[in-house]
Amino acid sequence: MSVDARVNFKSVDGDELLTEDFLGFLLKAHEEFSSRVQSIRKKRQSMIENAINNGVLPTLPPESEINQGDWKVPPVPAQLLEPGIEISGPVSITNMAINALNPGPEGERAEGYLDDDEDAGGHRLVDTLSAARNRLGATERTLSFYNPVRDRKYELVDGELPFFMHRERGLHLDENDLLIDGKPISATILGMSLTMYYGGLAQVERGQGLYFYLPKMEVIDEAEWYRDFFDFSKAYLKYPDGAVIKAIPLVESLPIVFIMDEVLFSLGEYAAGLNAARWDFKASVLEYTMSDPNSVWPDRFGVDIKTTEFMSNIFRRLVAVCLKRGAVPIGGMATALPSKDDLINETASKSISEDKEWEANQGFIRAWVAHIFHMKAAADPFKNLRNSGWEPSPEMSDPNNFPIQISAPDGPITEEGTRRNARMLIEYVEGWINGRGAKGIDSLEGKPGIHPALMEDLATGRISVAQMAQRIIHKVKTEDTNEVHDFKMVKRILSEENDDILRIKSEDYQDLESEEFQKISNGYKKALKIAMLWTKNYSDYNFRSLGSYSHSDFDKISKEPDVF
Repeated sequence: MSVDARVNFKSVDGDELLTEDFLGFLLKAHEEFSSRVQSIRKKRQSMIENAINNGVLPTLPPESEINQGDWKVPPVPAQLLEPGIEISGPVSITNMAINALNPGPEGERAEGYLDDDEDAGGHRLVDTLSAARNRLGATERTLSFYNPVRDRKYELVDGELPFFMHRERGLHLDENDLLIDGKPISATILGMSLTMYYGGLAQVERGQGLYFYLPKMEVIDEAEWYRDFFDFSKAYLKYPDGAVIKAIPLVESLPIVFIMDEVLFSLGEYAAGLNAARWDFKASVLEYTMSDPNSVWPDRFGVDIKTTEFMSNIFRRLVAVCLKRGAVPIGGMATALPSKDDLINETASKSISEDKEWEANQGFIRAWVAHIFHMKAAADPFKNLRNSGWEPSPEMSDPNNFPIQISAPDGPITEEGTRRNARMLIEYVEGWINGRGAKGIDSLEGKPGIHPALMEDLATGRISVAQMAQRIIHKVKTEDTNEVHDFKMVKRILSEENDDILRIKSEDYQDLESEEFQKISNGYKKALKIAMLWTKNYSDYNFRSLGSYSHSDFDKISKEPDVF
């Protein structure tokens, strides 16, 4: 059967990348790796079901030469050992990619660029193709963008670019807009294939290192899958001898916390480090403990990694594993966005500096930031500490000093916390259905006080929906209003927040019956329906990702009755 007969996809901008030669590679990758993807998904599902139904959480594997021996990962490239910051953003949005690669307000570039097609991506075929095209354009220094509304051209500034850290969608997701033999292809196989064929090959041919972040990993089989995919791709595409490919798994699920040694070992020559992905980690803990009435979390905005002991200990353990294995530990995301208010910017900058100073002192060498405005505030703590001659102590290199203990954080449970989750969720879903996987959101919009907008993505969306569902499941009473969470209460809050969002937006329009405002209004009404469905799913212990829905699914949901 010909390639054309087996592969079907919607015609979208960027589909010129789907050449016959590329599709031949994609088909071979699909044949080699798709059955293993399904096996991995079954293992993951079995673990979460065991936690929900039986209260059995993941545990450390038996002692072995892998977790007890003195082995090291292969030498890590020098640029991955540089202290500083990595700027993150959706690589599919061209102007944002260019801004991330260029110097910030202080004239400094980030050390690395997390070109994200995962939590910040739009999860459509058009987004994935745009990401691949932009990665290639950045490598070839041809990337540019013209905004006719602003009459502004975006171009790469001369000078050395940050190194690229590619992040594709995880193994739990499919691409619904590209079918092989009538079934959606694994989103990971598609994204990884595009990167290896286009921008990745261009990078190694120029003598650059090709680096990946590996998201949502939960079982050792996933590390083995990526290792074998790299081996296969290098051979099929005839990568030059000596091509440097390195990968850093994200520690953003509860299961991977227990197998960090095993994951690094299983990646073989590609292992380079571990990342403390704090937001998705919180969401994963909430999912794994969702059925436990003793594990209800307080308002999420008050749960800080620095002051929540069990999380601090887990990420100190991550650092210890990296130090023991010669790998690089990467810290979490600073999400604050710039404001027109100088006081808000000063407050945000101070908060970011304090957060990154804490991470630097725990042994992390870099972390992430969501906007170039705050790059220097985020980078300086790492640079200053490492350039001072500071070195991690021997105690910091022993994982046994940091045992894993999961518990509910301390803090209040309030209606205000649920309300902020609801507002964030509506705003985020509205962005998602319009192709934005990351969106600046102020969950306290219109309220007094200093509160910068935050760059929210799929990870923080998971936290918000998980927390609302957890409170519904266990009929949790609020401390500020003494209300008991149920579907009626949460629906009321979601509806009130949706109305308030539209009220604020309406202030910019004289004619609320105009086509433009009605489009905005209808978009938020659609987002409200999807937010309710997402919450209902979680309350039924169905943790299906928002990224698993097609846009036709969303259209159908918007026309159906409210789920609660």
